[in-house]
Amino acid sequence: MAVATTRSRAGCCVAALVLLACITQVAPAAQEASAPLGPFEVVLDTYVRDGYVYYRALKSDRRRLDEYVNSLAAASVDKSPVNAQIAFWLNAYDALALRTVIDHYPAPRRSTEYPAGSIRQTPGAFERLTHRVAGRMLTLDQIEQTILSKYNDPRLHFAIGRGSVGGGRLRSEIFTAELLEKQLAEVASECVTRAECIQIDNATNTVNASSIFSWNEKEFVAAYADKADELYATRSPIERAILGFVRPKLLQTERDFMEKNTFRLAYRPFDWSLNDLTGRGDR
Repeated sequence: MAVATTRSRAGCCVAALVLLACITQVAPAAQEASAPLGPFEVVLDTYVRDGYVYYRALKSDRRRLDEYVNSLAAASVDKSPVNAQIAFWLNAYDALALRTVIDHYPAPRRSTEYPAGSIRQTPGAFERLTHRVAGRMLTLDQIEQTILSKYNDPRLHFAIGRGSVGGGRLRSEIFTAELLEKQLAEVASECVTRAECIQIDNATNTVNASSIFSWNEKEFVAAYADKADELYATRSPIERAILGFVRPKLLQTERDFMEKNTFRLAYRPFDWSLNDLTGRGDR
């Protein structure tokens, strides 16, 4: 009986060790899957849908957004890996644009140049209002044109929402260093599915492109002009850059239209309408 009891205890110990090993291996994955979202992640996940925002609801529940924006002031990012820096500045820009909107929401109409309710109805929203980020006082324009531009990746200009319909599609998730390349590839692919970015008008034989291309012509030319087909060699550098950027993602019928190379390229007026979902879905 003693031998049997010893074996029984040994068997229990082995089983316990096996179970412990399994728990140890599974635990990290389980912990990662259930890791709590950060404040800005919660904001995006809760209030952003397909690039549009429930601004009224966000204004009434702004604690997390304010918490995140306030944390940006003392952030240290200069020594971080490049992808981490880019993700930081993209998230900072989007968070600051959201706070600019809700600080003045609903914005009274001050100018007939922009749509009612537009972020542009807030004077100096991009070029004058400053925000403390990473120990510096910066405007939204300075973040985009001085900081993001230095990374020489024009996709970044379509990654930021600008609080507008014409801007990049605001995501319901934050940018992260680990997923950045995948996220930016999605940003570029989304461009050709949105009329605000590129639109082919067969009736007028015109390709209408976002003003974002013209605003950042130097960067797009440097990154994409040499990616255009030789067919377009006689076109201007920015035309070749736009074609190099969008053509790989076009439908075959759209490529067939482009390959005729008889179209006119024009820039569509930027749509500064507020990307607002307020009033839809009971919010």
